[in-house]
Amino acid sequence: MTINCRGNLVDLSTPRIMGILNITPDSFYSESRNKADHALIKNAEYMLKEGATFIDLGGYSTRPGAEDISQKEELDRMLPAVELLLKNFPEILISVDTFRSEVASECIKRGASLINDISAGHLDKNMLDVIAKYQVPYIMMHMRGTPQNMKEHNDYDDMKQEILFYFSERIKSARSLGINDIIIDPGFGFSKNITQNFELLSKLEIFEMLSLPLLAGLSRKSTIYKTLGCEPEDALNGTTVMNTIALMKGASILRVHDVKEAMEAVKLTSNLKN
Repeated sequence: MTINCRGNLVDLSTPRIMGILNITPDSFYSESRNKADHALIKNAEYMLKEGATFIDLGGYSTRPGAEDISQKEELDRMLPAVELLLKNFPEILISVDTFRSEVASECIKRGASLINDISAGHLDKNMLDVIAKYQVPYIMMHMRGTPQNMKEHNDYDDMKQEILFYFSERIKSARSLGINDIIIDPGFGFSKNITQNFELLSKLEIFEMLSLPLLAGLSRKSTIYKTLGCEPEDALNGTTVMNTIALMKGASILRVHDVKEAMEAVKLTSNLKN
């Protein structure tokens, strides 16, 4: 299974790591915030050396209850960061974490390789058209509502079936526009409570029926640190446990803050499977 990133065919038969770089002032995990150019370059370099295939760049905080910011402010954060990273690392594969089509379009024009959309096109009706125009891989995540109110939308009759139906509809819409490379993200922590997140992880292999690469984003999330009674800064061990389970259940990409430890999980689980 491969995806085409600006002419580079990325083989996902062995799981890949996506490192998280936030350029927001209020990310839930303080160590992931990058407030200066030198910090962004340093952290990107570290992640790439540790084995990250993708760097996921975000300028809009999507933590529960996060403050909404204007499109202009998001662009003002994102565009210089994309240009800076590509100047320093010409071969870097940048994933842009945005639900806004204009932000996606402008970042792609400047060299971004993937779009990571928490709303799968629901929050911006033009997003799928932009993806179809530029033919970049598209990560579509499951979420109800918005980051500001998603915690209020976790009432499901049958969560797994509803998420499958959601993806079936979104995939159909994307395919109708000629979008080729689609990655699905079940959205751990987005419109799901702790119990639901564990249920989702326990049944993660159900998404294999969609025959698409699966991204798991569990890194240092509240499901881990609240269950363990600690803070996000102390949730690395728990993250590794959850990432290992996700890999055993079919994850193709791990979106993480800690690349080295995620790479170790990939190496060990790959040997176990082989």
